[in-house]
Amino acid sequence: MLSSEQIKNFIAQGLPCEILEVRGDDGQHFEAMVVSSAFVGKNKVQQHQLVYRALGDRMRQEIHALSLRTFTPEAWAAVNN
Repeated sequence: MLSSEQIKNFIAQGLPCEILEVRGDDGQHFEAMVVSSAFVGKNKVQQHQLVYRALGDRMRQEIHALSLRTFTPEAWAAVNN
């Protein structure tokens, strides 16, 4: 069973993140908020695919559900101002 901290580490190892938060208490259902410059020029589907790629096979084997909110640094700044 994975922890939210493990998920956070897996994402951070596979994707440069300016801000990364992961929550989840039951070991299978998680929520992640990711701000990454790697998302610049990509639509939401492509952004999510980058996160899934960072998690690799864990998405199919160990993580039952992952709710994602992804932002470019510019979009994150606009939301938080």
